[in-house]
Amino acid sequence: MWRYLKQVLIAFDQLINALLGGWADESLSAHAWRQHLEEKRDWPYQLIDTLLFFDDNHCRESYESEIERNQLPPSMRG
Repeated sequence: MWRYLKQVLIAFDQLINALLGGWADESLSAHAWRQHLEEKRDWPYQLIDTLLFFDDNHCRESYESEIERNQLPPSMRG
């Protein structure tokens, strides 16, 4: 049940990101860290990491997970 709920939450997160102008298959957190790396703005990742204080470096780790394609099913990973 947890795996199903996690997938639904990720899909919702990606939908919100797309509605805000991000890539469709990117989470808000990964997008926020990408904006930080591109020196566009820092406040989104700072806000998310503050809200998710219990998950150290959440945005950076979300971005790295996207780069490593960890969100894909195992059969589709590099």
